Amino acid sequence: MSITVKTKYIGGLRTENVHIQSGAKIITDAPCDNRGKGEAFSPTDLLATSLGNCIMTIMGIKAMDNQIDIDGTELNITKIMAADPRRVSEVVLAFHFPAKGYTDAQKELIESVAGTSPVPLSIHPELKQTITFNW
Repeated sequence: MSITVKTKYIGGLRTENVHIQSGAKIITDAPCDNRGKGEAFSPTDLLATSLGNCIMTIMGIKAMDNQIDIDGTELNITKIMAADPRRVSEVVLAFHFPAKGYTDAQKELIESVAGTSPVPLSIHPELKQTITFNW
């Protein structure tokens, strides 16, 4: 088993994370409402981002396999926090597809895979996932 990410605490409620395979880096910062500066993604922002990006990726795979062009699709991700215990209680994902004349069958095919990718299947079932598709 090989390491996926190497993380270093760099102080001030901030971490530096290096993706071993690519060398890409992500800095995290605690959010302003939890004693941080909010100058970078927070760990909970990354959780919400991972959820949305995983769904977008699996939709891209399904689109590619079926010669459906979803290039240019945009996603707005909203993270909703709860207290006691402090946690992400809901992630709202709003997909906005470009005007490319999709058929109803194509829309149904792309939408059908939204909950079948690894991140949605890995997070706690109490985390509400609200997904809208805007064609």
